[in-house]
Amino acid sequence: MKKFFQTIKNIFKIEELKTRLIYTFLLILVYRFGCYVVLPGIDASALSKLQSSAQEGLVGLLNMFSGGAFGNASIFALGVMPYISASIVVQLLGMFVPYFRKLQMEGESGRRKMNQITRYLTVAILAIQCPTYMAQVHNQVPASAFVAVNQLGWSNFSYNLVCTLVLMAGSMFVMWLGERITDRGIGNGISLIIMIGIVARLPFALAAEIGEKLTATNGGLLILVVELVILFLVFVAAIALVQGVRRVPVQYAKRVVGNRQYGGVRQYIPLKINAAGVMPIIFAQALMLFPLLFSRWDATRGLAATLGNYTGFWYNFIFFILVVIFTYFYTAVTVNPTMMAEDMKKNGGFIPGVKPGKKTVEYLDSIMSKVTLPGSIFLGLIAILPAGAMLLGVNNQFASFYGGTSLLILVGVVLDTLQQIETYLLMRHYDGLMKTGRLSGRSGM
Repeated sequence: MKKFFQTIKNIFKIEELKTRLIYTFLLILVYRFGCYVVLPGIDASALSKLQSSAQEGLVGLLNMFSGGAFGNASIFALGVMPYISASIVVQLLGMFVPYFRKLQMEGESGRRKMNQITRYLTVAILAIQCPTYMAQVHNQVPASAFVAVNQLGWSNFSYNLVCTLVLMAGSMFVMWLGERITDRGIGNGISLIIMIGIVARLPFALAAEIGEKLTATNGGLLILVVELVILFLVFVAAIALVQGVRRVPVQYAKRVVGNRQYGGVRQYIPLKINAAGVMPIIFAQALMLFPLLFSRWDATRGLAATLGNYTGFWYNFIFFILVVIFTYFYTAVTVNPTMMAEDMKKNGGFIPGVKPGKKTVEYLDSIMSKVTLPGSIFLGLIAILPAGAMLLGVNNQFASFYGGTSLLILVGVVLDTLQQIETYLLMRHYDGLMKTGRLSGRSGM
């Protein structure tokens, strides 16, 4: 414990790190303040129905990612999710469209062009999502709450147009905050904003769960302790999934250039157990929700009765299978054994006991398939854990922290942020945050 506090002191001894941490903290405060600024012309006291409807299902997930701004009818209601959607689309285009694949290979200039395209696509997505959100607000909030329409004489069209522009500006501002945190703060700005939104909902979810268990008459306090222990074990398992790697040895041959000798050393290629990250869960959730769009969200008929029941067997079985399939798919398009084999060959490297070229590609592909299988099953189990927690009596809000997208984002971003801090400490010859002085995040071993 003494060493831990000494490490905290060392963090504030590094002027650059201290400045970046303070800058990040101030921008996060701006974001959290904006989450409670209600759209102009709406009576904030009449939002109870909207807030209650934003606690379950897909809307509850969006509300969690926005830190409660979605249910508050805030100017930041849509948060960074449109930007994330645009980033996913551009990333997929980079896998299949030659033009975008070429931009990915152009280095910094290509990255700037792709970022610009992502911003334009974000605006296009916002132009669709903002009017949809306003329709949801009109559906959930009483007509008397719209002060601008009732008392100032605005038409519904002009009022919705202004609110649409405000929502678009709010989301673009949140995106700008994330980019500032990445450039001048501690890094991982967009991911950090999403994580803050998730963490902001944790105290409310925990308080609701504690309230329910304390009012129970059949050992509610003991059940609460068991739930917290299980939650801790799930977090540990998620950390293991994020950090797990399979190391493939690569031997580099000796080369003599002039008077210098290069190579002759053995290194390792870290093949991650979960190279796909959280993307398979996001894709699977989107595909599960797609049929509901054609059933008018009636959870009592046909296919909607199956896919609308988040705790039902068939919903979770199909969801689990989709997560496993998408894990293989996303790993296949992001990890390229052919390129890895070519890079090794160019640098005079080879895998001991495996011939260079086609045999190396087949070997790497075989290793990735074997590594991905347990990783995909583990990821599928984490994806359906919230449903299991709800079946066991855990509050719907608190159950979402037992797995799924929120848990993996929370664990991954925390590890990445700690790794950033660790790097600054080790560069200044201070002890890191871990006893070993090394911390593994999502971006490295």
